[in-house]
Amino acid sequence: MDQTTSKHKFSNHNPTIATILSIVFAGLGQLYNRRYFKGFLFIIFEIAFLITLLDSINFGLWGLRTLGTIPGTDHSIRLLVFGVLALIGAIIVVTLYVFNVIDARKQAKKLKDGWQPKGFKGTIIQFYDTAFPYLMTVPGLLLMIFVVIFPLMFSVLLAFTNYNLYNSPPRNLVDWVGFENFTELVTVPIWQDTFVSVLAWTIVWTIVATTLQIAVGLFLALIVNDPRIKFKKLIRTILILPWAVPAFVTILIFSAMFNDDFGAINRDIIIPLFGGDGLPWLSDPFYSRTAIILIQTWLGFPFIFALFTGILQSISKDWYEAADVDGGSRLQKFRFITFPHVMFATAPLLIMQYAQNFNNFNIIYLFNEGGPPVRGQNAGGSDILISWVYKLTFDTNNYAMAAVISLIMGLIISGFAFYQFRQTKSFKEEGEL
Repeated sequence: MDQTTSKHKFSNHNPTIATILSIVFAGLGQLYNRRYFKGFLFIIFEIAFLITLLDSINFGLWGLRTLGTIPGTDHSIRLLVFGVLALIGAIIVVTLYVFNVIDARKQAKKLKDGWQPKGFKGTIIQFYDTAFPYLMTVPGLLLMIFVVIFPLMFSVLLAFTNYNLYNSPPRNLVDWVGFENFTELVTVPIWQDTFVSVLAWTIVWTIVATTLQIAVGLFLALIVNDPRIKFKKLIRTILILPWAVPAFVTILIFSAMFNDDFGAINRDIIIPLFGGDGLPWLSDPFYSRTAIILIQTWLGFPFIFALFTGILQSISKDWYEAADVDGGSRLQKFRFITFPHVMFATAPLLIMQYAQNFNNFNIIYLFNEGGPPVRGQNAGGSDILISWVYKLTFDTNNYAMAAVISLIMGLIISGFAFYQFRQTKSFKEEGEL
């Protein structure tokens, strides 16, 4: 069929009819366009949905809206889980339905303008060529939906409920309370004092511990990279050894070393040199925080050292020779050659170090479980937000407030990371620099 014949054949083809048919029932618009394979595919999908999933999605959305109506019978958290799954399923179905309508209207317009459709074999080949990348990404997309998006949606919705020890199903129903939890976090004294204290310490911990480990790693990398240093391989091996030891083992060893009563730090260093009873590393918030920062520096600098060592070896020696000819000092060469090159190559990884330490649960919990206790607060003196969330979840069963704080943490990390990555030149195209 030539172009003229095709255009004459579909000259009276009406895109509006195709659109209406595809709205009435998925696939009818494609059948009107004589795209039979695609039309029957959409029809099968909609029939399968109506038979197998419609009742489940309706029940899930009802549970999401009400969280149950009969105490002792309806389990609010299960209904919330089913509701989130139903909401995700409804979004997928609506997306496919909208695609069906758009596809029918678009092809009807193309047919009216004289587009000549291919045969069945040509359609299959074209579908394979255009849809192959999407088909390959579908398994990863489904995995992301159920591993990332589903837990995230569940946690966000949980923050707007009163799910705690006293409103725990199936004995009691969980209710939607809106922004009441967020209001209590900043108005109720115990929540307000704890939140401000823990948030401030989390920010200080993240900035100081991460910056210190980066500074130590850079300093050692610069020294080892100096051409006057001998036995470079041996020195590098020794400096990377702390990275080879599992972090939890190192933290537990340091926890014993910093023990107030029998720890080696007090017994063999502080008391012999300065006398007294030693420092209260585990019983005073200030000293606990100091010890945690020092331990994180020890744990974190080997990775930074290895990273910077590789970057420093990639810097051309010609740049330094040119700087020597121009009379540049060591400080100037570091400021205008070494430091910009290192930051350009490693900035995204360094930003990830800050984000990782913001949620570094292991060191806080393994060292002294976030202690010591603080009067008037429901978090320990060295607790950061993530360890406080853990205590709220598993110690006091205050799930809703834990979800609120988790949501705030996610917003802080997302905003900080998004801004920093947007400002990082290594994430821009080469022509935009």
